[in-house]
Amino acid sequence: MPANRTQPPAKADEQQRPRERMVETQLAARDIADPRVLDAMRQVPRHLFVDEGLLDRAYWDGPLPIGHGQTISQPYIVALMTQALGLRGTERVLEVGFGCGYQTAVLARLASEVYAVERIAALFEKGRANLRAQGIENVRLKLGDGSLGWEEHAPFDAVLVAAYTRNVPELLRSQLSTCGRLIIPLGDRDSQLLVLYGKNAHGEVTRKVMAACRFVPLVKNGSP
Repeated sequence: MPANRTQPPAKADEQQRPRERMVETQLAARDIADPRVLDAMRQVPRHLFVDEGLLDRAYWDGPLPIGHGQTISQPYIVALMTQALGLRGTERVLEVGFGCGYQTAVLARLASEVYAVERIAALFEKGRANLRAQGIENVRLKLGDGSLGWEEHAPFDAVLVAAYTRNVPELLRSQLSTCGRLIIPLGDRDSQLLVLYGKNAHGEVTRKVMAACRFVPLVKNGSP
């Protein structure tokens, strides 16, 4: 879905080449091969989701702070998690912890519907404003505890969790559709692994470790 520009074309075009370099050197040069994911990463203007004082680092190979102890994830991690979900355009996706809305905007280009939950009110407002500025319409947002999922819109074909926890919250498991996928960082503050869970038509669950990672904690009902 095309995103509306929020800056004059000449200024926005200044960031096109850094975005292309990001895709070429940080994603395609590694193991991001899904052409739809690469295209989405080319199109979503990451510099419009970071704080103004960090614009010169918008396309660097790492996370950036977005306030309130949270971060916008490294572009590679955004692409890796998105690619792992295998989206083809018809899916209903749940995102837990949408922060500034960048990952949400990428998912919105690749899925039919995105349901995104954020627990920090100030970030909820920031992310909502960013997504509105981009003219993104296939996203629904909720302020609340993401570990509870969003039951009234379940089941979800894919679930993406952008915060670490020791175990997968059971409510997120239960809201995953038949043949759905869930990707989540598991571990503790010092050691985390990005893990992909899949479910087949027989209800059997698969588990695949994707990469080491570093996320902020998933806060459940007020405590990690």
